[in-house]
Amino acid sequence: MNNLTKFQIKKPAKDVFEAFVDPSKIGNFWFSSSSERWAAGKTIKLEYDLYNAQLEIKVVEVEENKKIVFLWGPPEDEHTVTISLKEMNSSSTIIEIMEDGFQENDTALIHNILDNKEGWVFMLTCLKAYLEFGVNQLRGGLQK
Repeated sequence: MNNLTKFQIKKPAKDVFEAFVDPSKIGNFWFSSSSERWAAGKTIKLEYDLYNAQLEIKVVEVEENKKIVFLWGPPEDEHTVTISLKEMNSSSTIIEIMEDGFQENDTALIHNILDNKEGWVFMLTCLKAYLEFGVNQLRGGLQK
């Protein structure tokens, strides 16, 4: 089972793509730091200082300015995240984030999907604020 989240960012696809894969940019809207540039076959260490959290993702596929696929979560509950970029014109991109791996028989399925959707919507809101308006203080504002 999957969860799809879509947003329009008023920037070219290359700018949206670089915000994810460039370690010097990701801290402006999502994680505090990324260990290195995202590329297929790499394991990336991500840190989120505000929540004292660290995790690793395995980058499976990268298609420059179009798609990033990575795996995250514990092996017994690993999810696949696909970030797709569709450039509408030179100043507008539709970003789609599809997360696969939710179990239909999970008693907490509805809660988990809603929590997941909330996280992706918040992250994409922070990305939009950063890329379109230069605002990077939204990251970390979501409280659970």
